[in-house]
Amino acid sequence: MTCHVPLRGVRFGLPLALATALLAGCSGAADDRGEAERRDPPTGASASPDPGGSTGAGPSPSESLVPDPARLPKTRAEARDLIGRVIAGPDSFGPGVVKRSPYESDPATWPVLGEDCVWQQRKPAYSVLATLTRSFELPAEPGKGPVRLGAVVTVHRTPGDAAWEMAESIEESMRCPTQQLREGELIGSMVAAALLGGESTQAASEDSLSETGQYQSSELGGPHHYSWQQAQTSQFTVAVTGKGAKGRTEREIDDLVVQAQAAMLVRLGSAVEKQS
Repeated sequence: MTCHVPLRGVRFGLPLALATALLAGCSGAADDRGEAERRDPPTGASASPDPGGSTGAGPSPSESLVPDPARLPKTRAEARDLIGRVIAGPDSFGPGVVKRSPYESDPATWPVLGEDCVWQQRKPAYSVLATLTRSFELPAEPGKGPVRLGAVVTVHRTPGDAAWEMAESIEESMRCPTQQLREGELIGSMVAAALLGGESTQAASEDSLSETGQYQSSELGGPHHYSWQQAQTSQFTVAVTGKGAKGRTEREIDDLVVQAQAAMLVRLGSAVEKQS
């Protein structure tokens, strides 16, 4: 697979590992991700820099959270328990947000973007200890349509595995500027950005990615504003999605996404941070 998509709005403040993975994703080698699980880091290769040092490719990772090894999940059961304590609920977004049905995803699956740029549910890769997606909605009101929201927490086996997921997310936005979420739902005109911990005002995670674009729905029309954020700390990734509707402003959607993301990062810190 060769990348032909221009890097519209993509800002590469990325660690060395992400840049390496990105180049691998854009090489001429075949990579049929539509028929396989998400890729694991190459055997024998580190997918993340030494957490104690700098790679020379930008600022050092954020030191805002120093995990306690004794509090990190090592089994699937421990990972599922942590996700339950970290993942957003309706109140994480603010007033008025409610659960959608189905509320939680099948824990035996996770989303994979196929070569045809259509999202599919696949078996999680070996690198994933546990993952869970929850769905929410800010209901419609006079003059405004419903806002569809989602939150995802994934626990990987290692920090390198989590960094590899972040690299894939950048590759996906390059490879598929238009993506089909499900039947009747499309996102496009995607603009992506990345911030390392300690870069600009980003101090809540080691790496942070964001995408904005346009959301089109056979049910809700469009185009409407689309917002997505994902952050990585240690072996964890947390992500939030917001899909707009008629009468909803970009600021309104972005604020919902940012608030839930911040809530999950605070909970993650409380769950795994070293205690004095």
